[in-house]
Amino acid sequence: MRSILITLLLLVTVILLYLEIAEGDTGMNRQVNEAGRAVSDHIRSMSP
Repeated sequence: MRSILITLLLLVTVILLYLEIAEGDTGMNRQVNEAGRAVSDHIRSMSP
């Protein structure tokens, strides 16, 4: 029973850390989207 509780606590901690790192206000997803938008804008502004 104790090992199940420790495992669940560890799992919840890992999930919360992932959500904070990947989907937080300054998370990786946002940074990747902003970088993609910047590259896209640069490519669009290039004259053909």
